Amino acid sequence: MLKVGLVGFGFMGRMNFDQYVKLNEDGYPIALTAICDPRIEELKGQKAGGNMNTAHEVYDLSAYHLYRDLEEMLANEQLDVVSLAVPTYLHAEMACSLLERGYHVFCEKPMARHSAEAVKMAETAARTGKKLMIGHCLRFWPAYEYLKGKIDSGEFGQVTAGYFYRGSGAPKGWLVNDELSGGCMMDMHVHDTDMIQYLFGKPDKVSSLGRNVVPGSGYDIVSSHYHYKDGKVINAQADWTLEGDFGFYMGYRVNFERGNLVFDGSKVKVNPNSQPGFTAYLSPHTGYYLELIYFLNAILQDKPVSVCAPESTALSIEIIEAEIESARNEGVWVTLF
Repeated sequence: MLKVGLVGFGFMGRMNFDQYVKLNEDGYPIALTAICDPRIEELKGQKAGGNMNTAHEVYDLSAYHLYRDLEEMLANEQLDVVSLAVPTYLHAEMACSLLERGYHVFCEKPMARHSAEAVKMAETAARTGKKLMIGHCLRFWPAYEYLKGKIDSGEFGQVTAGYFYRGSGAPKGWLVNDELSGGCMMDMHVHDTDMIQYLFGKPDKVSSLGRNVVPGSGYDIVSSHYHYKDGKVINAQADWTLEGDFGFYMGYRVNFERGNLVFDGSKVKVNPNSQPGFTAYLSPHTGYYLELIYFLNAILQDKPVSVCAPESTALSIEIIEAEIESARNEGVWVTLF
């Protein structure tokens, strides 16, 4: 039985909480025993806003040990795993410290505020022998897993083009402070940049246009091109200034030599060039649930975290930094070495 401690009880902390509860209900040998947040007494009676719905608006945490201080939680609990759902700028220091002390760590995306910190996290995990996984949930999201399967199988030939998009209203608090979060590019757009890198490998160079709308938040709207030597045309866009009743949307369109796939946020339509199209069957589980199953199984079975390796997710931060550099220079191509 793996004992888990959760650090952070904002929107993503609650999303993590929901998955651990469901995993326990589904018979996985894990137990979430403790929750830590400096504002836990305040947060446990409040709603947490986000771009998806959590299982509850207000949570009953009476069955859990609650802490305001991480060191106090570690001193009083016998934990195997610590799940970090804290602000981005805290990821590297907290994750490295926990790995050094013998804990396995699941850390929410983005991996770190800067690529050098992300590399240090990956190096620390390798040196200590403890499992570290970053919550890049799209790598496990059924619609994106389906896409990767078709790319890897070659069923429709080579990819010729791809378009990835996500958008929502602006978040609140530290997330709209560029120095702390990296803005839309580092927090939201990183999902698609990471998926592009996962699907197609490291691009040769990137070109990005960005626009600031919310004062102090960095780039709030972005459109990026990713250059590959085989000539495929890949673009990703993100926008967190879509207010009113827009809500949240993510999707993709990927063209192959012999067909195309379109994800509209809820279903994947498969359109072969020479046959009638059809809607793909997808797992009913979310990537949030499936990524934790993968991570916990890696611990229980002592297998490497290969689908979402720390070295790979660190590379995604490096690519985002190149995109930010490009946007600052009006879309100039920035080479990745």
